[in-house]
Amino acid sequence: MVLIFLSWIYVFFSTINLGFITDKFLKLKNQNFVIYSVLGLFTTTIFTSIWAIFGRINIEFHIVLFLSNLSIFINYQKEIRLLYQSFFDEILSLTNSLKIALAIITILILAQCASIPYILDNESYYIQTIKWINEYGFVKGLANLHFFLAQTSGWHILQSAYNFSFLYDKFNDISGFCLLLGTIFSITKLNEYLKNKNLNCLIIGLFPLANLFFFQFISSPSPDIPIYVFSFLIFFYFLENFKTLETEKFTLIVILVLFCLFIKTTSIALVLIPILLFFIHFKKLVSEIHKSALPGTLILVLFVIKNTIISGHPLFPIINFHFLELEYRIPETIAQLYYQETKLYGYFLTYEQYTKMSFYELFIRWISLPKLHGLFNKLSLILILLCPIFIYKYLHKKAIWSLYFIMCLQLLLLFYTSPQYRFFMNFVLFFSFFMMALFINQKRIILLLLYFSLFITGFILLIPINLNDFTNNKFVLTISNFSVKNVVFPYKNTKSNTVFEYIQDGNLHFYSPVENNFFWSTGDGKLPCVNKDQIEYFDYYYHVKPQMRTADLKDGFYAKKTSKE
Repeated sequence: MVLIFLSWIYVFFSTINLGFITDKFLKLKNQNFVIYSVLGLFTTTIFTSIWAIFGRINIEFHIVLFLSNLSIFINYQKEIRLLYQSFFDEILSLTNSLKIALAIITILILAQCASIPYILDNESYYIQTIKWINEYGFVKGLANLHFFLAQTSGWHILQSAYNFSFLYDKFNDISGFCLLLGTIFSITKLNEYLKNKNLNCLIIGLFPLANLFFFQFISSPSPDIPIYVFSFLIFFYFLENFKTLETEKFTLIVILVLFCLFIKTTSIALVLIPILLFFIHFKKLVSEIHKSALPGTLILVLFVIKNTIISGHPLFPIINFHFLELEYRIPETIAQLYYQETKLYGYFLTYEQYTKMSFYELFIRWISLPKLHGLFNKLSLILILLCPIFIYKYLHKKAIWSLYFIMCLQLLLLFYTSPQYRFFMNFVLFFSFFMMALFINQKRIILLLLYFSLFITGFILLIPINLNDFTNNKFVLTISNFSVKNVVFPYKNTKSNTVFEYIQDGNLHFYSPVENNFFWSTGDGKLPCVNKDQIEYFDYYYHVKPQMRTADLKDGFYAKKTSKE
């Protein structure tokens, strides 16, 4: 906990400086401390992505990053000091009950981040993605080694910048930092609601009630957390500025949406928000559209370059388009398998079962899934059915209707791709809090709910709970709990204790986990790391296996065709 807290002090310092200079460059006229930090995260992600094209994210990168931060602070220290003073004044203006709640949530977030990583994806590709970036930057054809690495989220690029791998190997908590930012923003908006009764502030202010759900994602760098946090920021500024929109707020919304897309392409429906605002306020925005076009173009170029290097497919996960014939491009049969597996996971079906089912049968299957998947799927359907009634009766405004229809479109898109509940929880949570805000608006009840959620979250964090009633996945039956051993030093980046064996296959030398807990497992193995069962599977069924392009790992991998007699 202590080491994570100290690292976050530097992350705050860095992101506020970079956020300040981003705001100044784009003339956003921002006044919110959290938004400065988010802008800093965005700029750091862009800077890290550009650097990773040419080299590793390691000590030399951090020297440049630190000197850049120092230069910004020295040149603008008076203005930046005012930002900190304004933030401290805002915290001091909170009611005592909200100050205590914020302090408790901060401690709980730190405790969860110091605990055992919970998410299974952390063991399959989060750790390895970040490790490759730290040691080599973007590597050509890396997805041929393990096709999950083709995803390389912008969030993992950011984590590679703030895990300080050259100093310590257990920082893996950028999602916890992001949740803290979201919590600070929501608590301050809740404080505003208690003064001005703005319903939008109340909806956002209820965000911490979902901490029990969020906490299972923050002990590893899950890209889901920033999507949830940034979506709430987007929704808030959309609702607040729907009628009278200034160029600065539009540019901010565009940046937040672009950040979400670079982190997770499944958030694609969010792009409709700035598009809608642009058409509504066309006359005001068209002359200043270059402010939004600049970050938009930059993100698109980085997205294409990143994907072209790592997978050979510039718009991955879209695989039927490429403009260069690259010898290291992952075979389309393998890329198609990624898309297929992702889709099937949303229904828990085999490919044969899926192809035999009609649209209606798939829908019934999806809504009838057991445990948490089925619960959240049913909740999303209930919200889609009930929200129009309550919007029409209590808040008949175009802005909230727009978000409702975007939610419906998001769910429809996911139904054809991969309808996993965590991909649309941003909308589910927002409209759940919207429904709550219509009826629960008394200070005493709101605070009671807030503290009750803190008690439950803290209880689950400290007391071992068996999740057999909530999931069928045997690898996540035990929730991540805090141990006093992690008060100072956080738990390692992986929950796995397996050792690795060194194997050679052709010119590929790699490390494979001895205990094959699951097919895609790599854990925190030395580079290059891949499960030997996976190599054998693709060799047998798809007649390809990864090989090194040269004797140097930094030159990457290609898929070698194998023949089966």
